Amino acid sequence: MKLAGKTAIVTGAGRDIGAAVAIKLASEGAAVAINYFASSEGADATVATIEAAGGRAIAVQGDLNKAEDVDALVAQTVDAFGGVDILVNNAGGLIARKTIAEMPLDHWEAVMSLNVTSTFLMIKACLTKMTSGTIINLASQAGRDGGGPGAVAYATAKGAVMTMTRGLAKELGPDIRVNALCPGMIDTDFHNIHTPDAGRRGFEANAPLKRQGHVDDAANLVLFLASDDSAFITGTNMDLNGGMLFS
Repeated sequence: MKLAGKTAIVTGAGRDIGAAVAIKLASEGAAVAINYFASSEGADATVATIEAAGGRAIAVQGDLNKAEDVDALVAQTVDAFGGVDILVNNAGGLIARKTIAEMPLDHWEAVMSLNVTSTFLMIKACLTKMTSGTIINLASQAGRDGGGPGAVAYATAKGAVMTMTRGLAKELGPDIRVNALCPGMIDTDFHNIHTPDAGRRGFEANAPLKRQGHVDDAANLVLFLASDDSAFITGTNMDLNGGMLFS
Protein backbone atom coordinates (compact mmCIF):
# COMPACT_ATOMS: atom_id res chain seq x y z
CA MET A 1 0.00 0.00 0.00
CA LYS A 2 2.02 2.93 -1.28
CA LEU A 3 -0.53 5.53 -0.19
CA ALA A 4 -1.77 4.10 3.11
CA GLY A 5 -3.08 6.85 5.37
CA LYS A 6 -3.14 9.44 2.57
CA THR A 7 -6.08 11.45 1.27
CA ALA A 8 -6.45 12.42 -2.38
CA ILE A 9 -8.71 14.76 -4.30
CA VAL A 10 -9.20 13.89 -7.96
CA THR A 11 -11.07 16.46 -10.02
CA GLY A 12 -13.15 15.56 -13.03
CA ALA A 13 -13.26 11.98 -11.78
CA GLY A 14 -16.69 10.92 -12.91
CA ARG A 15 -15.32 9.14 -15.98
CA ASP A 16 -12.32 8.22 -18.09
CA ILE A 17 -8.86 9.19 -16.77
CA GLY A 18 -10.18 10.77 -13.58
CA ALA A 19 -12.18 7.70 -12.59
CA ALA A 20 -9.26 5.39 -13.36
CA VAL A 21 -6.93 7.56 -11.28
CA ALA A 22 -9.32 7.58 -8.33
CA ILE A 23 -9.63 3.79 -8.39
CA LYS A 24 -5.87 3.34 -8.74
CA LEU A 25 -5.02 5.65 -5.82
CA ALA A 26 -7.65 3.97 -3.65
CA SER A 27 -6.22 0.53 -4.50
CA GLU A 28 -2.96 1.68 -2.93
CA GLY A 29 -4.61 2.81 0.31
CA ALA A 30 -5.64 6.43 -0.29
CA ALA A 31 -9.01 7.79 0.75
CA VAL A 32 -10.33 9.61 -2.31
CA ALA A 33 -12.64 12.58 -2.85
CA ILE A 34 -14.08 12.29 -6.34
CA ASN A 35 -15.09 15.62 -7.83
CA TYR A 36 -17.50 15.75 -10.75
CA PHE A 37 -19.46 18.44 -12.56
CA ALA A 38 -22.17 16.58 -14.48
CA SER A 39 -21.17 12.89 -14.41
CA SER A 40 -22.97 12.00 -11.19
CA GLU A 41 -23.72 8.44 -12.30
CA GLY A 42 -20.08 7.83 -13.16
CA ALA A 43 -18.87 9.37 -9.91
CA ASP A 44 -21.24 7.23 -7.85
CA ALA A 45 -20.15 4.13 -9.76
CA THR A 46 -16.50 4.97 -9.08
CA VAL A 47 -17.23 5.37 -5.37
CA ALA A 48 -19.04 2.02 -5.39
CA THR A 49 -16.10 0.32 -7.10
CA ILE A 50 -13.67 1.69 -4.53
CA GLU A 51 -15.88 0.76 -1.57
CA ALA A 52 -16.50 -2.75 -2.94
CA ALA A 53 -12.72 -3.27 -2.86
CA GLY A 54 -12.55 -2.13 0.76
CA GLY A 55 -11.50 1.47 0.11
CA ARG A 56 -12.92 4.82 1.16
CA ALA A 57 -14.31 7.44 -1.20
CA ILE A 58 -16.85 10.23 -1.47
CA ALA A 59 -18.32 11.97 -4.52
CA VAL A 60 -18.62 15.76 -4.44
CA GLN A 61 -20.31 17.79 -7.18
CA GLY A 62 -18.76 21.12 -7.98
CA ASP A 63 -18.06 23.68 -10.69
CA LEU A 64 -14.35 24.33 -10.32
CA ASN A 65 -14.64 27.65 -12.09
CA LYS A 66 -16.34 28.88 -8.91
CA ALA A 67 -14.23 29.55 -5.82
CA GLU A 68 -17.12 28.67 -3.51
CA ASP A 69 -17.48 25.21 -5.07
CA VAL A 70 -13.72 24.65 -4.86
CA ASP A 71 -13.71 25.63 -1.18
CA ALA A 72 -16.66 23.33 -0.51
CA LEU A 73 -14.88 20.39 -2.18
CA VAL A 74 -11.79 20.85 -0.04
CA ALA A 75 -13.87 21.35 3.13
CA GLN A 76 -15.92 18.20 2.52
CA THR A 77 -12.73 16.23 1.89
CA VAL A 78 -11.19 17.40 5.15
CA ASP A 79 -14.42 16.71 7.04
CA ALA A 80 -14.59 13.18 5.67
CA PHE A 81 -10.93 12.15 5.78
CA GLY A 82 -9.05 14.65 7.94
CA GLY A 83 -6.79 16.40 5.44
CA VAL A 84 -5.40 16.57 1.90
CA ASP A 85 -2.13 14.92 0.85
CA ILE A 86 -2.56 14.45 -2.91
CA LEU A 87 -4.27 16.70 -5.43
CA VAL A 88 -4.85 15.51 -8.99
CA ASN A 89 -6.06 18.34 -11.23
CA ASN A 90 -7.72 16.33 -13.97
CA ALA A 91 -10.72 18.56 -14.78
CA GLY A 92 -10.43 20.32 -18.12
CA GLY A 93 -11.36 20.08 -21.76
CA LEU A 94 -11.28 21.47 -25.27
CA ILE A 95 -15.01 22.43 -25.31
CA ALA A 96 -15.04 22.78 -29.13
CA ARG A 97 -12.62 23.09 -32.02
CA LYS A 98 -12.47 26.72 -33.21
CA THR A 99 -9.85 28.61 -35.17
CA ILE A 100 -8.66 31.92 -33.75
CA ALA A 101 -10.32 33.76 -36.65
CA GLU A 102 -13.75 32.38 -35.76
CA MET A 103 -13.30 32.27 -31.98
CA PRO A 104 -15.43 34.58 -29.82
CA LEU A 105 -13.87 35.97 -26.67
CA ASP A 106 -16.24 34.04 -24.43
CA HIS A 107 -14.99 30.73 -25.89
CA TRP A 108 -11.36 31.69 -25.27
CA GLU A 109 -12.17 32.72 -21.70
CA ALA A 110 -14.18 29.54 -21.06
CA VAL A 111 -11.29 27.31 -22.19
CA MET A 112 -8.82 29.24 -20.03
CA SER A 113 -11.11 29.09 -17.01
CA LEU A 114 -11.86 25.38 -17.41
CA ASN A 115 -8.22 24.36 -17.75
CA VAL A 116 -6.09 27.00 -16.02
CA THR A 117 -8.22 28.96 -13.55
CA SER A 118 -9.76 25.80 -12.10
CA THR A 119 -6.26 24.41 -11.51
CA PHE A 120 -5.18 27.65 -9.84
CA LEU A 121 -8.27 27.70 -7.59
CA MET A 122 -7.84 24.05 -6.56
CA ILE A 123 -4.17 24.46 -5.71
CA LYS A 124 -4.76 27.66 -3.77
CA ALA A 125 -7.57 26.09 -1.73
CA CYS A 126 -5.66 22.88 -1.01
CA LEU A 127 -2.57 24.76 0.14
CA THR A 128 -4.55 25.94 3.17
CA LYS A 129 -4.71 22.26 4.23
CA MET A 130 -1.49 20.75 2.81
CA THR A 131 1.77 20.99 4.70
CA SER A 132 3.35 18.26 2.57
CA GLY A 133 2.33 16.02 -0.27
CA THR A 134 2.06 15.96 -4.04
CA ILE A 135 0.19 17.83 -6.75
CA ILE A 136 -0.27 16.23 -10.17
CA ASN A 137 -1.67 18.32 -13.01
CA LEU A 138 -3.10 16.99 -16.25
CA ALA A 139 -1.58 18.93 -19.12
CA SER A 140 -1.54 17.58 -22.68
CA GLN A 141 0.62 16.74 -25.66
CA ALA A 142 -1.16 19.77 -27.17
CA GLY A 143 0.82 21.93 -24.77
CA ARG A 144 3.98 20.62 -26.44
CA ASP A 145 3.02 20.69 -30.12
CA GLY A 146 0.15 23.19 -30.38
CA GLY A 147 -2.61 20.60 -30.73
CA GLY A 148 -4.72 19.59 -33.69
CA PRO A 149 -6.93 21.76 -35.89
CA GLY A 150 -8.98 24.28 -33.95
CA ALA A 151 -7.22 23.59 -30.66
CA VAL A 152 -5.10 26.73 -30.19
CA ALA A 153 -7.03 27.86 -27.10
CA TYR A 154 -6.80 24.40 -25.52
CA ALA A 155 -3.11 24.01 -26.38
CA THR A 156 -2.37 27.44 -24.96
CA ALA A 157 -4.21 26.59 -21.75
CA LYS A 158 -2.35 23.31 -21.33
CA GLY A 159 0.95 25.07 -22.02
CA ALA A 160 0.07 27.39 -19.16
CA VAL A 161 -0.57 24.38 -16.91
CA MET A 162 2.87 23.04 -17.81
CA THR A 163 4.53 26.34 -16.92
CA MET A 164 2.49 26.58 -13.71
CA THR A 165 3.78 23.12 -12.79
CA ARG A 166 7.40 24.23 -13.15
CA GLY A 167 6.89 27.45 -11.20
CA LEU A 168 4.99 25.76 -8.38
CA ALA A 169 7.67 23.10 -8.01
CA LYS A 170 10.09 25.90 -7.13
CA GLU A 171 7.61 27.75 -4.95
CA LEU A 172 6.31 24.78 -2.95
CA GLY A 173 9.43 22.64 -2.55
CA PRO A 174 10.77 20.89 -0.61
CA ASP A 175 7.58 19.90 1.20
CA ILE A 176 5.21 19.64 -1.77
CA ARG A 177 6.20 18.13 -5.11
CA VAL A 178 4.42 19.27 -8.29
CA ASN A 179 4.44 17.36 -11.58
CA ALA A 180 2.25 17.01 -14.65
CA LEU A 181 1.25 14.48 -17.29
CA CYS A 182 1.12 15.35 -20.98
CA PRO A 183 -1.18 12.68 -22.43
CA GLY A 184 -1.44 12.16 -26.16
CA MET A 185 -4.02 9.87 -27.74
CA ILE A 186 -5.71 8.18 -24.79
CA ASP A 187 -8.89 6.21 -25.56
CA THR A 188 -11.45 8.42 -23.79
CA ASP A 189 -14.63 10.35 -24.48
CA PHE A 190 -12.44 13.40 -25.19
CA HIS A 191 -11.29 11.80 -28.42
CA ASN A 192 -14.66 10.11 -29.04
CA ILE A 193 -16.10 13.63 -29.20
CA HIS A 194 -13.30 15.71 -30.71
CA THR A 195 -11.16 13.38 -32.84
CA PRO A 196 -12.34 11.69 -36.07
CA ASP A 197 -11.97 7.94 -36.09
CA ALA A 198 -9.60 8.15 -39.05
CA GLY A 199 -7.26 10.27 -36.94
CA ARG A 200 -7.26 7.66 -34.21
CA ARG A 201 -6.53 4.86 -36.67
CA GLY A 202 -3.75 6.95 -38.15
CA PHE A 203 -2.25 7.42 -34.72
CA GLU A 204 -2.24 3.66 -34.14
CA ALA A 205 -0.52 3.09 -37.47
CA ASN A 206 2.21 5.66 -36.85
CA ALA A 207 2.89 5.40 -33.11
CA PRO A 208 5.94 3.31 -32.18
CA LEU A 209 3.78 1.35 -29.73
CA LYS A 210 1.03 0.85 -32.36
CA ARG A 211 -1.90 1.52 -30.05
CA GLN A 212 -3.85 4.26 -28.36
CA GLY A 213 -3.23 4.82 -24.68
CA HIS A 214 -5.53 3.37 -22.03
CA VAL A 215 -6.82 5.25 -19.01
CA ASP A 216 -4.82 2.86 -16.83
CA ASP A 217 -1.63 4.04 -18.54
CA ALA A 218 -2.39 7.50 -17.17
CA ALA A 219 -3.52 6.20 -13.78
CA ASN A 220 -0.30 4.21 -13.33
CA LEU A 221 1.80 7.30 -14.01
CA VAL A 222 -0.27 9.40 -11.60
CA LEU A 223 0.27 6.76 -8.91
CA PHE A 224 4.01 6.88 -9.52
CA LEU A 225 4.06 10.67 -9.19
CA ALA A 226 1.83 10.60 -6.10
CA SER A 227 3.95 8.06 -4.24
CA ASP A 228 7.43 8.06 -2.77
CA ASP A 229 8.59 6.07 -5.80
CA SER A 230 9.09 9.50 -7.42
CA ALA A 231 10.49 11.22 -4.33
CA PHE A 232 13.25 13.07 -6.25
CA ILE A 233 11.04 14.20 -9.13
CA THR A 234 9.38 17.61 -9.21
CA GLY A 235 8.67 20.23 -11.86
CA THR A 236 8.41 17.67 -14.66
CA ASN A 237 5.88 17.43 -17.48
CA MET A 238 5.91 13.74 -18.37
CA ASP A 239 5.01 12.63 -21.88
CA LEU A 240 2.48 9.82 -22.24
CA ASN A 241 1.95 9.39 -25.95
CA GLY A 242 3.19 6.02 -27.16
CA GLY A 243 6.29 7.58 -28.67
CA MET A 244 4.52 10.00 -31.02
CA LEU A 245 6.35 12.99 -29.59
CA PHE A 246 9.76 13.08 -27.93
CA SER A 247 10.34 16.17 -25.81
